[in-house]
Amino acid sequence: MTQRLFTPYSLGQITLQNRIVMAPLTRSRALGNQPNDLMREYYTQRASAGLVIAEGTATAADGLGYARIPGLFTDEQARGWGDIARSVQARGSRLFIQLMHTGRIGHPANLPQGGELIAPSAVAAAGEVWTDTAGMQPHPVPRAASADDLVRLRNDHVRAAELAVANGVDGVELHGANGYLLGQFLNPRSNQRTDAYGGSAANRLRFVLEVVDATIAAIGKSRVGIRLSPFNPFNDLEANFDGEREQFLALVAELAKRDIGYLHLAGGSVSGDLLKDTRAAFPGTIIINGGYDAARAEADLAAGLVDLVSFGRTFISNPDLPERLRTGAPLADLDAATLYTPGAAGYTDYPRLDEAEALLAD
Repeated sequence: MTQRLFTPYSLGQITLQNRIVMAPLTRSRALGNQPNDLMREYYTQRASAGLVIAEGTATAADGLGYARIPGLFTDEQARGWGDIARSVQARGSRLFIQLMHTGRIGHPANLPQGGELIAPSAVAAAGEVWTDTAGMQPHPVPRAASADDLVRLRNDHVRAAELAVANGVDGVELHGANGYLLGQFLNPRSNQRTDAYGGSAANRLRFVLEVVDATIAAIGKSRVGIRLSPFNPFNDLEANFDGEREQFLALVAELAKRDIGYLHLAGGSVSGDLLKDTRAAFPGTIIINGGYDAARAEADLAAGLVDLVSFGRTFISNPDLPERLRTGAPLADLDAATLYTPGAAGYTDYPRLDEAEALLAD
C-alpha cells in the first residue's frame, strides 16, 4: 500500500518532498528577539519534513508578548530568517514563518521599554505569563485598538510578509489560532467591540479577512496560509460560543474564495463531521494537526479529508521524525522542562535515530 505521507506534494508554486509538516512551536531561543545560529541549527535538523513552519514570530514590537520570541519587523531580523531559510532549503525542505501578534497575551516586561499590550478590546486574559525579569506575572488589561491601530496592525503583518519573502522565505502562515491577536478578534470574550469589527459574526471576521487580503496582495495567494483552532479555550477564549460552528465555516468559505495557499487546522479542533464539512467548503490545501500518528495520518490522507499532516511536539524530540514514521522506529520522549529555556539543551541536542543507536552500542 502506498504510504501517502511520503509522496511529494505541490503547494502553490513549490513542491514538498513529502506530506509531513513541522508545526510551528514557540521555543523561546531568540535572544534579543533576533533569529540566530542556534535556531538555524534547530530548524535544519528537522528539514526532512516537506514543509517547516517556523514558530510564532512577532510582526511588531508590541506583539512580543512572550519572552525571547523572534520578530520579523527589522531588516536584521529578516536577514536572520533568510539565513535559516537557505539552510532549511538546502536540506530539501521549504520554510514558512508563522506571523503572530500576541495581542492581549503577554506582559510589558517582555516588550521594549514603554511598550503596552494592544488587543481588540480592553479585556484582560485570565492567567499569567513568564517574564525573564520578574517571573510569572498576570496578563494586564490591554489597550483597545483604535481605527488607526487596526490599519497599523494590518500593515505590520504585510510588512513582515514582504520582509520574509524578500529574504528567501517561501511564505507565511497567519496565526489565527490559540487566542492571539487574530484569534482574539474571532472570539466574543476577547472581542467586545461595538464598531464594524465586533458584535456580529461577520464583523468578528472582518479584521482577519482584511489581514488575509492585504497579505495576499503583497506576496501572492500561494505564499499565504492561515492557522485556525475553533472551539479552543486556550488563552482564555470562550469555547463553543453560540454560533461558533457557523462562524468558523463562514470564515473557511471566505478563505476558499480567496484560494489561499493553505488552511492549517490546529490542535485536534476540527474532526469528524466538522472536518468533512470543512473539506467540502475548502477545496484547497488543508493541513491537519493534533495527536496524529502515521496510521491516522494515512487514513485521513486516503479519505481525501486532508492534504498534509503537521506534527508538533514529536518533532521536538525527534529531529528525524519522517524517517522514524516511515520505518516504524520508536519515538523519543521530550524533556518538558527545557521547552522554553534558553540554550541548546532540549533544543538541538536530541539525537537522530542512528545517533541514538550508536550511543547505545558504545
